[in-house]
Amino acid sequence: MPVIETSLDVHSDEFQQNRDAMLKAVDEFRAVEKKVVDKAESQRPKFEKRGQLLPLERVTRLLDPGSPYLSLMNLAGYMMHDDKDGTEAGGGSIAGIGYVSGVRCLVAASNSAIKGGTISPAGLHKSLRLQAIARENKLPIVSLSESGGANLNYAAEIFVEGARTFANQARLSAQGIPQITVVHGNATAGGAYQPGLSDYCIMVRNRAKMFLAGPPLLKAATGEIATDEELGGAEMHATVAGTAEYIAENDADGIRMARELVANIPWNERLPHREEMLWQSPRYDENELLGVVPADTKKPYDVREVIARIADNSEFLDFKNDWDAATVCGWVKVEGKAVGIISNNGPITARGAAKAAQFIQLCDQSNRPLLFLHNTTGFLVGTDAEQNGIIKHGSKMIQAVANARVPKISILIGGSYGAGNYAMCGRGLDPRFIFAWPNSRVAVMGGQQAGMVLRIVADAKQRSMGIE
Repeated sequence: MPVIETSLDVHSDEFQQNRDAMLKAVDEFRAVEKKVVDKAESQRPKFEKRGQLLPLERVTRLLDPGSPYLSLMNLAGYMMHDDKDGTEAGGGSIAGIGYVSGVRCLVAASNSAIKGGTISPAGLHKSLRLQAIARENKLPIVSLSESGGANLNYAAEIFVEGARTFANQARLSAQGIPQITVVHGNATAGGAYQPGLSDYCIMVRNRAKMFLAGPPLLKAATGEIATDEELGGAEMHATVAGTAEYIAENDADGIRMARELVANIPWNERLPHREEMLWQSPRYDENELLGVVPADTKKPYDVREVIARIADNSEFLDFKNDWDAATVCGWVKVEGKAVGIISNNGPITARGAAKAAQFIQLCDQSNRPLLFLHNTTGFLVGTDAEQNGIIKHGSKMIQAVANARVPKISILIGGSYGAGNYAMCGRGLDPRFIFAWPNSRVAVMGGQQAGMVLRIVADAKQRSMGIE
C-alpha cells in the first residue's frame, strides 16, 4: 500500500506549541485521577486496621504482573451529584480490561475507600456500560465487591434502571460469559444481588456481609434482633444459605481464589484461533501525535498525519479521495489487522457522506473493523448543500454506520459536532469503545455558533412583537 509522506515539521515552533498545549490538557486529566487516588489513599489507616487492602491494591493483585491493562471510565461522574471537588470521579468503582491468570477479563472493583463505594447515577451508567463491553467483547467479569449500594440521595434516579444491571447479569450468564465476585465487605439490599447473580461467589471471613435488610432495618421492620454474622456473614452464606461457593481468610486470599477460578475455566480454548501476525511499526514516532493537532481548534490540518502514526509502516490506501477530500476514508493495517478508517478534513458534504456510506458497506462486506477518528464541525449547511441532498446522503451514512456488523471504535481527536457526531459513530450509534483525546469537544454546535443562533432567534421574536 502507499506510504503516507509526512509534512509535519517536528522541530517547528508550531509543533512545540501544539505539543505543549496537548501535554497541559493531559496533565489536567491526570491531576483529576490523582486526586481520586489520593483521597482513597487517605483511608489507608482505616483499611489496614481492619486488615483490608485498598480497592486499587485489590485490582493490582488480581491482575497478572506486568500485563497490559486498559483503565475504563476513570472520570465518570466528575463534578456531578455529590462530587463537589472532583475527588469522587469514577462513579464509585475502579474498572478496566486486563489479564487474570492469562485470560483477558473485565475487572470491576467497588471503590469503597470513597463514600463506601456507594453508587451514584453516573456509577449506574458506568456499570451498565461495563456489562455491555463484556457482552460485546466476550470478556469474563471479575468483580471485587464492597459497596453500600445505591446512594440514597439519588434513589429516584437509580432504582428503576438499577434492575437492568441484574437482568444483564442473568443474560451474560446465559450467554456463557462467566462472572466471579469476591465480596470484601458489605453488600446490602440491592447490592447483595450482584454477588448472588454471579456464577461464583467468594466471601471474606469476618468481613463480608450480604443481606437484604441489615440488623437495624430488620429490627425496625419485624422486631427481630440478629447480629451481622447471623444475618449475612460469610460462614452463614457458605454453610447454611449456600449463597457463597468459597470462604477466603482475607482480601488477598479471596483474590487468589478468584485467580484460580479464572485459570480453571477453559476460556481461552473457546476463543477463535488467531495466527501470530508479523507487522511493522509506523514509520513516524507515535509520540509525535502530541504535536499534530493544532492548539487553535479553528486551524485546519491533514488527518493523514494522525493516520501515519497509527498505521503499520504508515501505509494507507485512500478511497475516492479525488471525489471528495473532506471525508477521508481508506484501508490500513494496525498491528497486522486490516482496518477501515474514516476521518475528517472538514465538514461532511453530500459527496463525503455518500462516499463514507459506500466505504462502510465495503468494510462490513469484507469483515474489516471500522475506526472513526472524529474531527468534524458536522454536516455542511447552506443552499448548495441542501440542493445536493445533504439530508438524503447524510441519512444513508448514518444508516450504514448503524447497520454495520463489524466492530466499530471511535476516537475523538478534535471536534465532533451536531449530526456529524452521529454519522461518525458517536455514542448513540453503539461503537464498541469511544476514546477521547483531552482536546476533544462533543456538542450540538460550537459555543460561538450557539450564541449567535440564540441571538438571531431572540431578535426575530422581538421584531415579531414590534420591539426594535
